[in-house]
Amino acid sequence: MNLASRALIFAVSLPSMAMGDSISDFSAGSARAAAAAAKVRPDLERDLEANGLQLGSPVFLRAFKEERVLELFLWHGESKRFRLFQSYPIAAASGTLGPKLAEGDGQVPEGFYAVGPRAMKPDSDYHLAFNLGYPNQFDRAHHRTGSAIMVHGNQVSIGCLAMTDAKIEQIYTLCDAALKNGQPFFRVHLFPFRMTEARMKQAAGSRWHAFWQNLKQGHDWFETHGSPPDVTVKNGEYRFAER
Repeated sequence: MNLASRALIFAVSLPSMAMGDSISDFSAGSARAAAAAAKVRPDLERDLEANGLQLGSPVFLRAFKEERVLELFLWHGESKRFRLFQSYPIAAASGTLGPKLAEGDGQVPEGFYAVGPRAMKPDSDYHLAFNLGYPNQFDRAHHRTGSAIMVHGNQVSIGCLAMTDAKIEQIYTLCDAALKNGQPFFRVHLFPFRMTEARMKQAAGSRWHAFWQNLKQGHDWFETHGSPPDVTVKNGEYRFAER
């Protein structure tokens, strides 16, 4: 599947500028993002080079709620796989294990999301942020509601992932550079926990076990191939295919 076709898969899920945002607010935010990038770029470029990676390469993110960690991968051209660059501790995330179902339930979503350029929010009240695009096609098929679920700075959150201002400056800079360098969107995969066979057995009695088994298919795809799959939805389930 070519790059344009892959972009179309998620086009309906990518959020636009939020209602009430003004051009002046966004411009001020862009200056904030530029200042953050100038601050963190030297250290990032040093650490990237040490790992055989480059600023502007495609990125992929995944998070595990139980472990409270967000992992950021960058494309490694030589191996043709995404390579883990950094694991960031999640400073705050509300709710419990299980997906987000409704506006105001305080849950962090679980599933497969895509973030395009218009989802970047440099003018966030929480320093810098990007919108995950919840609800996605799967969520809507299951009549789940909610909006403005972000990965952002600060150390407080209701339904979002708060990463602290210092960490979001690095995360935002890497993601923004990838988008500006031509990646049409980057994927963010959200899981309840590290989806090992042992942990799945522990969760066998959960009402969400069947849903988590479906998530595990996408999790295992990345573990096997080193690249996230194309994700579609059919008959109320996630489906996975080679990009």
